[in-house]
Amino acid sequence: RRVLFRSCGPCIGQWARHTTDPNKKNTIITSFNRNFAKRNDGNPNTHAFVASPEIVTALAIAGDITFNPMTDKLMNEAGVEVMLDEPYGIELPEKGFAVEDAGYIAPAEDGSAVQVLVDPNSKRLQLLEPFKAWEGTDLKGLKLLIKAKGKCTTDHISMAGPWLKFRGHLDNISNNMLIGAVNYFNDKTDTVKNQLTGVYGAVPDTQRAYKAAGIGTVVVGDENYGEGSSREHAAMEPRHLGVRAILVKSFARIHETNLKKQGMLGLTFADKNDYDKVQEDDTIDILGLTEFAPGKPLTVVLHHADGSSESFPVNHTYNEQQIGWFKAGSALNLID
Repeated sequence: RRVLFRSCGPCIGQWARHTTDPNKKNTIITSFNRNFAKRNDGNPNTHAFVASPEIVTALAIAGDITFNPMTDKLMNEAGVEVMLDEPYGIELPEKGFAVEDAGYIAPAEDGSAVQVLVDPNSKRLQLLEPFKAWEGTDLKGLKLLIKAKGKCTTDHISMAGPWLKFRGHLDNISNNMLIGAVNYFNDKTDTVKNQLTGVYGAVPDTQRAYKAAGIGTVVVGDENYGEGSSREHAAMEPRHLGVRAILVKSFARIHETNLKKQGMLGLTFADKNDYDKVQEDDTIDILGLTEFAPGKPLTVVLHHADGSSESFPVNHTYNEQQIGWFKAGSALNLID
């Protein structure tokens, strides 16, 4: 039985479950709406169901998920069968929310001399470096990193659970980038082709190889790409590792916005059938960026390994401010 603190937790995974069989089939009932596969404990066979806090509390007291608090009885310490009273409470604290110690420490009036010191050898914390601004040209010679098949949530893009300890270290947590996405070409997760070597390897390792070679990449996805938790790491990790664009049939709204904030290109197929044209060994150009404007489609050119090429329009939802984020390298880069 677990008690959830009032904090961000369900969105980014819950706990490292200590068990002799990490893949054992089991069922849990939770009061938070994050019941995707592996979200709670990393086990794909944990079936998570959502109920109200009252029902979850009753089940925890009974220790039995078949318990019905409306009809079933429990044995109290005196050996008497009793039923749980219906819960009640006040909507707001009678004395308000005023506290003597709010835990708030006011910042220095002049912060120009304040330094944030982080151990360079820390595996959990890392100071962020500003992302590079757009180079002012179309993007050419990009490699396909992965063509994701089917559902690709933010948990597939940036897995939670045991990765929580790296949330303050962008480079380390980037080692989980897209490891849950299914590769269209082999139906496997975390196994993509490195076009430079022809060898299949983990998605983060392959992307790091492209980055080391100075080559940008494109991630291609299916419908509602980036659904689920709004975690920004799902946008920051590909940006950090050198992915230049995410091209999908459709986006989950919050993830699309997060990509824009990190200076990424979030594009959608004008014709969803063009998804089928993307091949494993493609080199990709994205044209029209020198005239990037709201409502104006861009053009994607696929250069296939057999020497042929195909082009098609792609759409975007960038407004003038968001185009400014892209050109600056990120929204944060525009903050003085």
